[in-house]
Amino acid sequence: MWDDAFPSFLIGLREGLEAGLIVSILVATLVRAGAKSRLPQVWTGVLAAVALAMSFGAVLTFTAASMSGTAQEAFGGTLSVIAVAFVTAMVFWMRRSARSLSGEIKEKVTGALAMGAGMLVATSFLAVGREGLETALFLWTTARAAGESTGPMIGAGIGIVIATGLCWGLYRRVLKINLTKFFTATGAVLIVIAAGVLGYGLRDLQEGGVLPGKSAYAVDLSQSIDPGSWYSTLVQGVFNLTPTMTWLQVVAYAGYLAVVMTLFVRGVRTVAVKSAKPVEPAKSAGSAESAEPAADGKPAEPGAAASRRPAWVIPVAVVAVPAVVAGAVVALGGSKPADAQTVAVSEKDCGKGFTAPKPGRQTFQMHNTGDKASEVYLIDPASNAVYGEIEGLAPGTTRDLVATVAGGSYAWRCVPTGGKAVTSASVRVSGGAAGKAVVPVSEADLAAPLTSYKQYVNQGLATLVAQTSQLSDDIAGGNLDTARTDWLTAHRTYASLGAAYGTFQDFDKKINGRTAGLPDGVNDKDFTGFHRVEYGLWHGQSASDLAAPAARLADDVTGLQKAFPTQDFDPADLPLRTHEILENTLQFELTGDADQGSGTTLATADANLAGTRELLGVLRPLLASRDAQLLPRVDADIDRVQKLLDSAHHDQSWTPVDKLDAAGRARLNGATGQLLEDLAPVPDLLEIRKSA
Repeated sequence: MWDDAFPSFLIGLREGLEAGLIVSILVATLVRAGAKSRLPQVWTGVLAAVALAMSFGAVLTFTAASMSGTAQEAFGGTLSVIAVAFVTAMVFWMRRSARSLSGEIKEKVTGALAMGAGMLVATSFLAVGREGLETALFLWTTARAAGESTGPMIGAGIGIVIATGLCWGLYRRVLKINLTKFFTATGAVLIVIAAGVLGYGLRDLQEGGVLPGKSAYAVDLSQSIDPGSWYSTLVQGVFNLTPTMTWLQVVAYAGYLAVVMTLFVRGVRTVAVKSAKPVEPAKSAGSAESAEPAADGKPAEPGAAASRRPAWVIPVAVVAVPAVVAGAVVALGGSKPADAQTVAVSEKDCGKGFTAPKPGRQTFQMHNTGDKASEVYLIDPASNAVYGEIEGLAPGTTRDLVATVAGGSYAWRCVPTGGKAVTSASVRVSGGAAGKAVVPVSEADLAAPLTSYKQYVNQGLATLVAQTSQLSDDIAGGNLDTARTDWLTAHRTYASLGAAYGTFQDFDKKINGRTAGLPDGVNDKDFTGFHRVEYGLWHGQSASDLAAPAARLADDVTGLQKAFPTQDFDPADLPLRTHEILENTLQFELTGDADQGSGTTLATADANLAGTRELLGVLRPLLASRDAQLLPRVDADIDRVQKLLDSAHHDQSWTPVDKLDAAGRARLNGATGQLLEDLAPVPDLLEIRKSA
């Protein structure tokens, strides 16, 4: 939990110390001025600031909860970027102001004393309120990045408690801290953390469709780094660096860090070298002379007015007003989980508590009352079409299911793990157009497409066996020029079988192995397959050097052909591969990362596109009946990518991807990215949903 707690701990400590120092200076100034009777006004302002910060956090939380998934991504990403801007400004402001903070606050308090109770409340409210709003926003974004709130809240709480203790020690003059050095050190760490929050926020904006480049990956270490390992979790929690990052994330992270850290360090160096004395609020109050007019026993009219009203009125008002305003904002923002129906999920109680909802976007609180984990679907009982779903709802837990309800019939289907599927009584909703639902897909529905695709793969493997055998013969005979041509032919055949690579098991690593994770790179003994032969053919290795790798490639392909009929091909893999084939293409082929010297990654991309087209062909009937607009859009995207690839193919040669002009490369990446965006719904449309 500490990996998620540390960023919040640091912001709680730093912002808590800033706010605490301000409060300490306010209190010390009044005490030294002999105006202790005015202290309740300071605490009233502080209380108002805390209430405002907590209300702001509630508005963020409940507003986001009432949005669609895509809107939540866009909303969260926007606020993450705003939070980074606030934190950056705060870091630079405190670096400049640490020395003069006491004098500035004293001056404001002196002026407030002469203007009455209301002004002193406002002074303390404004001084502390900014820190509270910054803290609420940053904690909300870090909690959202962590995917849970417990760790960040615990971290922030510990930081605030420690900050409170430090401020008390400074006030009582039992501690001495060089605040300039403290804020400089924590500022540098916060800049690094903010860079990660910026990258995370931009990724959210990409997921929400606000920014492009969702599938344009600059880094993908998911195959070589375990995302669940302690070190990966630590790096992700503290720095928001993930094994897979897009180009936009990487450029923004590096650019922010380079620019902001440079300016911050340069600013630190330009500060005159002085022996920084610790800020001691108890000593740094304003002069008694300047404050005496407000403490001479002749209270001003505002003070007299205050004495005629109950002492609890203002504190209650300053807490109630932000809370009421926040409640109004949340109420006007749409459906809230607090207003949702609570619906039971279990074999015995499936759908209990469900009544006909109003048309519109609704949030249902699904509570598992059974003793087994369960899946639950909101369905049309007549067609079994699914309006919303939750997978893996643990016993005794509650999760929100958000769905748009329109005219039609609705029921709940509960599918406990290892248990019997149960469907609740249905309700009828009147008004509005018919709701949009996804007709479920069963394994039986995918049986025919799977059989057809297996036949395609078997035919392709038979061709591949002959082609790799010919390649091996070419090399054994010393015909390396012919081998280069035959290598590309065979590799394109293998690439066109992309949807099956997940079922090829260890054979894929042997046949199409890359150098990633190999300690000796291209010289590693475990570097085998097409790319090993490619490296040798285009890096001047002799026929004798390549004879063994080529023969091994041919043997591995033959072994795959024999093993494939007995390998397990999960029907659910078919819809997933429609997206994943070209996702890998964008990541490896269109970046040139897969090139081992032949310069033919665009030819491989062309084969991958052919494999995607073949896969969509066997799935076309299922897709057409579920989203009539999807296939025409995808077909147009495929034609666009195909034309761009064809323009890089001249006779028997292909333009290396790094030789494309900048505009052409951008068009190809953009067209492939758009195709990926339009293919993204396919796995959801054809997901196998349990009915028993």
